Amino acid sequence: MQLKLENAEVLRATGLVQETVCINESHLCADLDSRCVDLSGYWVLPAMVDIHGDGFERHLAPRRGALRDLGQGLMSADAELAANGIATATLAQFYSWEGGMRGPDFAKRFLKAHGSSEMLTDTRVQLRFETHLLEDYQAFESLVQGHDVPYVVFNDHLPHDALNKGKRPPRHTGQALKSGRSPEVHLELLKALHAQSDLVPEALQALAKRLLARGLKLGSHDDANPDVRATFQDMGVSISEFPETFETAQSAKHSGGKVILGAPNVVRGGSHSGKVSAADVIAAGHCDALASDYHYPAMKQAVFRLIDDCIVPLEVAWALVSEGPAEMLGLTDRGRLDVGKRADLIVLNPKTRRIEATMVAGQFSHLTGGVAQRLLA
Repeated sequence: MQLKLENAEVLRATGLVQETVCINESHLCADLDSRCVDLSGYWVLPAMVDIHGDGFERHLAPRRGALRDLGQGLMSADAELAANGIATATLAQFYSWEGGMRGPDFAKRFLKAHGSSEMLTDTRVQLRFETHLLEDYQAFESLVQGHDVPYVVFNDHLPHDALNKGKRPPRHTGQALKSGRSPEVHLELLKALHAQSDLVPEALQALAKRLLARGLKLGSHDDANPDVRATFQDMGVSISEFPETFETAQSAKHSGGKVILGAPNVVRGGSHSGKVSAADVIAAGHCDALASDYHYPAMKQAVFRLIDDCIVPLEVAWALVSEGPAEMLGLTDRGRLDVGKRADLIVLNPKTRRIEATMVAGQFSHLTGGVAQRLLA
């Protein structure tokens, strides 16, 4: 596709400026002789890069056991991503003792379906590995290698506090049934995993070393305090997803790490679980990227919340959902609207704040409203 988008306000490093954006096939170019589309009244922005999102789960299993063709669910997720201005999406899939959609068997099904899908959105996989699954380390590593998974995040969702006290964890029965186990069997599994906690650090360090040698991106999830973050940083795990305290995020940045925060946290005005306010961390300059987490619309909403609350200007807020995550993923061909970059962009109506077009590598993945009318005129 060759196209010139004229008279729109285009987002640059210093803010919005009125410029022409030229698209030559899959990339942005300086100029070309092609059809012109008048986008007066619109903003043209870099398309969003989602570095961590599990909103796709609702498309894969809207009701437990209802759908078996995961490919169709991924196509539906593709449409939602496009409508929300996301051109590059990281699908965060669990590999966990929690079972069900978070279990190893489902992870294998998901990877197979993703590998054969034809999504317009550029999607890549993040596997979230539960660190206490010591018997699964080899199988997990083989799965990562077999599907060329580029990004692994280490989780520890075991309810250690309750298990240390010999108590049944909160919401245990519901979680057991979701896993496909009886509450009694599920509790015994948790106890067995918890009992081998002392063996985890050495095994995890060795696993991280092997994965880093293959060039993978590694992150840790929900770092509780600076000491936890320092331990991961020493392993070469440089990405801190959703640090739980301001001091932890600050420590991650000061040690050369990267910090991801949840866009829903910004939209809500704080964490739903009483953790650190993402807006406070952003205001202090300790955040590198905002992720959709569990809700794709939250990325755009978070940007406007940051602007409306006068925390940071548009160009800084938008970089948290475009250039920042692109750099963290090593995707140097996107995130900004520079000549030579991939033509990943969105067209936004600033009056309604609706995204009316999303383009991925020069192809529209979403097109509606006034922008569609002007393009089809």
